Amino acid sequence: MTEVAVALTGKRRWIALVFLALGVSMIILDATVVNVAIPTMITDLGLTTTDAEWVNASYALAFASLLILFGRLADRFGRKRIFVLGVIIFTAASALVAASGGAVELVGARLLQGIGGAMILPSSLSIINAVFTGKSRAVAFAVWGGTIGGMAALGPLVGGWLTTYASWHWAFLINVPIGIIVILGVLSVVPETRDVLGRKGLDVPGTLLVTFGLIGLVFALIEGQRYGWVISTQDFLIGGVTWPKGSISLVLVSGVLGVVLLALLLVVESRRVRAGEIVVLDLRLFRIRTFGAGNAVALIVSLGEFGLLFALPLFLQATRGYDALQTGVILLALAIGSFVASGMGAPLSQRFGPVRVLQLGMLLEAIGIFGLAFVLSTTITGWGMAPWLFIYGLGVGFATAQLTGVILSEIPVAESGQASAVQSTSRQVGAAIGTAIIGTTLILGLGNVAGQLTDRGVPAEQAQQISDVVSSSAGQAIPALAQQPDGDIITEAASAGFAHAIKLVAFVAGAFVLLGFLASLVLPRNAARVVSEGYAPPGG
Repeated sequence: MTEVAVALTGKRRWIALVFLALGVSMIILDATVVNVAIPTMITDLGLTTTDAEWVNASYALAFASLLILFGRLADRFGRKRIFVLGVIIFTAASALVAASGGAVELVGARLLQGIGGAMILPSSLSIINAVFTGKSRAVAFAVWGGTIGGMAALGPLVGGWLTTYASWHWAFLINVPIGIIVILGVLSVVPETRDVLGRKGLDVPGTLLVTFGLIGLVFALIEGQRYGWVISTQDFLIGGVTWPKGSISLVLVSGVLGVVLLALLLVVESRRVRAGEIVVLDLRLFRIRTFGAGNAVALIVSLGEFGLLFALPLFLQATRGYDALQTGVILLALAIGSFVASGMGAPLSQRFGPVRVLQLGMLLEAIGIFGLAFVLSTTITGWGMAPWLFIYGLGVGFATAQLTGVILSEIPVAESGQASAVQSTSRQVGAAIGTAIIGTTLILGLGNVAGQLTDRGVPAEQAQQISDVVSSSAGQAIPALAQQPDGDIITEAASAGFAHAIKLVAFVAGAFVLLGFLASLVLPRNAARVVSEGYAPPGG
């Protein structure tokens, strides 16, 4: 492979890193801000529950399914070019979200945001991989990883503050000035890099297979709980066409089709590699131990890493009476831990090796999550949660940055866009699966509400009805239960049931992170300590 990589030196490289990290922070912040803003958006725009779910689903579908495609396009046409184009699309889409007056415009704008995000994330990583060298590359990866962990935690705080003191529109409009700053900064200080081997054209079959395969799989993972995994539990409506309730689930069809297309991708790409043709996914990269095993670790850890952040705000607002801003303040402890770890990660990795720091991070994550599992209760306060959230955040900060560096440590720079996109996709698919599992666990755990009610003398039929309402609303109906006869008893029982459910969720999330730690034991101990320049993949 041939690559013209301009290694930045001095202050210029750190200025470049600031603008790259700021661009990444937009998409991570936006993905979490929307969770806080969506209740107000439902009221203002008259959205249905289905509309509200698609606000998130459309973004996730576009983002996860297009990462590999845009990673490859970045290698081919220029990483800086794809990054800047992605920021332009994301910024414009953010303004469209803020200006939306109904469900159709809103979902379409979120889809466009997902496309922009899928261009930004892999190209940012491959730019870092191309223009940073030696120890500065490890520091750059640490900052990049710390940005992701920190912004994921800061999102609820920023979203809560903007929604409370301005409006939900500003939760998206804030991206406009940030986007303009990022575009001007990147154009000024970041050099262009690309694969200059001279290969022309695109892998059209591979592009179609990977894109529609991931769309099918991710759609199934996101919508399985709502539409039924095997038999449709409700009608699916799109463009005037109805997939009827009671038939074979569209989720099952979509998931099977996705798996078949991805399996076919492996066959097609193997043949194209042997024929010396362009490929969107070079399977030879998985022969590199750090890349293959590292992606497996990324997928497993992502199953539980942020799953708890999905469920905790629901618990805090439904049972403890905290508003969106207060919930964000509590989760700030996790962000602080992540930022602290981002500063400590590079020197620790130089002394002990990135794999050891990665493993330390996953152990700290597991300790923080299991600690929360033991202390969560109907009387827990933010101060009671803060130490465990801080430990959890330390782990996220260590693990995210080091895992990225390990996965990409032996990847040739010319393939860094593709490789960066694959590792990002591993995380996104893992997060999608994890969210589905965590959501199912939460609903199953909330089934305990009926038992809590009957233990307090509520008739079995009424107890089951209340339990169903609590489960279908993810616990958000609990505050309104106080208005019913014997409301204090009912609210107390429902809150106790939610506490049981959130504990179960925490144990499941912690188990996934611990499983990821065990998977990391197969990684070579000194991976990424010395980065190989110009390394060619086996068989290349």
